[in-house]
Amino acid sequence: MTAAHRDRLRRGGVSVLQICAVAALYYVSGKLGLLQELVRGQVTPLWPPTGIAVAGLLLIGLRVWPGIALGAFLINISLGPTVPAVLAITAGNTLAPLCSYALLRRAGFLAQIDRFRDALALVFLGGLTGMLISATVGSAVLRLAHALPTNGFWSTWWVWWTGDTMGVLAVTPVLFVLRSAHWPKHVPPTRWEEGALLVTATIGVGFLENAPVPLIFLAFPLVTWAAFRFQLSGAAPCALTASTGAILAATRSSGSFAGHTVLTNMIALQAFNGAAAMTALLLSAAITERNRTQEKIEQTCRRLAEMTARITPGIGGPSGPPVEGGKEEEGGGPTRPS
Repeated sequence: MTAAHRDRLRRGGVSVLQICAVAALYYVSGKLGLLQELVRGQVTPLWPPTGIAVAGLLLIGLRVWPGIALGAFLINISLGPTVPAVLAITAGNTLAPLCSYALLRRAGFLAQIDRFRDALALVFLGGLTGMLISATVGSAVLRLAHALPTNGFWSTWWVWWTGDTMGVLAVTPVLFVLRSAHWPKHVPPTRWEEGALLVTATIGVGFLENAPVPLIFLAFPLVTWAAFRFQLSGAAPCALTASTGAILAATRSSGSFAGHTVLTNMIALQAFNGAAAMTALLLSAAITERNRTQEKIEQTCRRLAEMTARITPGIGGPSGPPVEGGKEEEGGGPTRPS
């Protein structure tokens, strides 16, 4: 067996493992998402598998799309309503992240989300636009299969679309952060204390969102704090935690979601989740871009100062400062050109 053949086998084995890992993550996260279903046992306000699918495509490549299809099929086969319907829904759930991936690649998206344009692209291309496919195909299939009432199409479509979109906006950035996470070095103790305080406050607000008193708005100062001080690595998990707490409150009709109809709670919940996710993404990207610009300005100023320091001693040349015009020579009148 040649070295090239062994290398091909190794790459093939790695690809198979990556496909299986994406399928497993898709399936497990889908089961967790279904715990908070709002419509027909399979439409939820936050669908994490779409975030995993988009992140997998962006971080690994197109070769993992069979894992997305396999995970979607395994999730939907247990929900029905029929095998042809399951296959159609699986196709829609696979095509949606592929569309998002194509749009983001064409827009020059970078997974670091350290530019404002990257945050806008993830929101409008990866989330809002790409997920139109899965919501439209899934809702239409359920309606054609008579699994939805006549007047239930648009409410299902709305929850499906916003749930898939929130999966991209809330879960994909967290996966980007986890991929590039590393143990920070030379961090002062006050920074660790601030991070611990932020985590504690975020978890506390998650519990308060389920309290009888409507305190859901307390999440936004925390998301803003996380974005300013920790950028995406702090803002993305903070927004996901806040959204999870709000979803739990909405499904239990507690806190800010008590005493309202299902439709009203859906609209309020998705408005809150979308606002939290976009605040985290846009603000953290803007702060990161500002910090990078400030660093470039400081570097330029340091280089100019170094150049000035090198040039200043040589202004007068090696023989000292020049003789000023009009100065009288020793024993004679003013100097004149010869």
